Amino acid sequence: MKCFAFLLCIFALPVWVVADELRVGAAAVSISPPEGVPLAGYYYKRLSDGVLDDIYCKAVVLERDGTKAAIVVLDLISLPRAVVEAARKLIEAQTGIPGANVLIGATHTHTSPVVSDNRARGTLDGGDTDAALRYTAALPGLIARSVAEANMRLAPARVSAAIAREEGVSFNRRFWMRDGSVSWNPPKLDKNIIRAAGPIDPDIGFLYFETPEEKPIATIVNFALHADTVGGTKVSADYAGQLSRLLGEYKGKEMLTLFALGACGNINHRDVFWRDRQKGINEAFRIATVLAGAINRSWDDLKPMDRGVIQVRREMVNMPLAPITESEVTQAKQVLKRVNDPQTKFMEQVKTFQVLDVQARQGQPLEVEVQVITIGPDVAFVSLPGEAFVELGLSIKKASPFPYTMIVELANGSIGYIPNKPAYSEGNYEVVSARCAAGSGELLVSAAAKLLSAMFESAK
Repeated sequence: MKCFAFLLCIFALPVWVVADELRVGAAAVSISPPEGVPLAGYYYKRLSDGVLDDIYCKAVVLERDGTKAAIVVLDLISLPRAVVEAARKLIEAQTGIPGANVLIGATHTHTSPVVSDNRARGTLDGGDTDAALRYTAALPGLIARSVAEANMRLAPARVSAAIAREEGVSFNRRFWMRDGSVSWNPPKLDKNIIRAAGPIDPDIGFLYFETPEEKPIATIVNFALHADTVGGTKVSADYAGQLSRLLGEYKGKEMLTLFALGACGNINHRDVFWRDRQKGINEAFRIATVLAGAINRSWDDLKPMDRGVIQVRREMVNMPLAPITESEVTQAKQVLKRVNDPQTKFMEQVKTFQVLDVQARQGQPLEVEVQVITIGPDVAFVSLPGEAFVELGLSIKKASPFPYTMIVELANGSIGYIPNKPAYSEGNYEVVSARCAAGSGELLVSAAAKLLSAMFESAK
């Protein structure tokens, strides 16, 4: 009997160690489209005529103590909520990972295919074409495949985190002008510019996953900067794709780099005090090189994050609609008839699609998801459902008790621009485009802060 008890103890110990360890798996699936698919990002139709560099759906699956979560990012401009929900259902059916435990975001590259949705703007970019509809229909299956492959590769892992800093490649694109107005992307070297109307977020948060034998598995990088450098009519992952390649050249090509976009609704790469055009694949490479340099200087800053449980929580938030008038609706319908006319002004197009989308909701608020995934008491990922102004992301980070808090915008659906409240009185592009009313972004900050606080208490 004593011998049996001794053997039971021997076999019980490994089970306890395995149950408590972190396991991680990573995978990438190509989502590069066939030639001729319309590209997203601008207010006119562009058909792709080739692939400059492949675009991917990348997934990292985490598991500890029987809890699994997945972080997925696609090299696309955004994802409609319907695609996210369809993908989550497939993931749950194929892997057993609860759909609610899956965060699905986009890098916001402007050289990616249009993803069809039910918004008025979609037809302008070609979202109603057969090519775009077929591409969109295939996405949930490809997303599920990436998670399934990552899930099959789950293996013991160690995780560490650091925050690098880079102030030279991101710029607030809203500026106070000499006439008292706030401009959006003013001409370079414009003498009427006084100063930027808001801050940037220079933090580059990154997590590094490796095997117990110190072989690289994946890196998750988080930075707030619009991905609109390449332009043209060829498919490209923009600077995020170049960054992935550069980090792979250092750590090993077997390492997956997943780029999670920070809150950058009002942040881009244009330095208005630099004459250079800053456009094309060379600019994407320059930005990626600078970011890779900041990360490569910070590998020795990595701190182990192997303690604590994985938690996932979310809250649905009702965001009030931007106010519109009957006269604006009438005007929007008139502009829609000539929206493709070269004489139609850009801001007319912007206002038209904003009004028509708001009207289509018939007074129903925008229901969006704020999701938080945490690893122990140290790391938190916070999803935001659109192009959130940097001030909102900074507010969440300031409120968060987690030292490594990553804001992931354009995640789990997108409602377009989400300005902070003071920006509404300043006006211009993002505010005119916003489907949500003033104060909506602050509702997201409040929801995120509440979730983070509760989850930190549970992680202790």
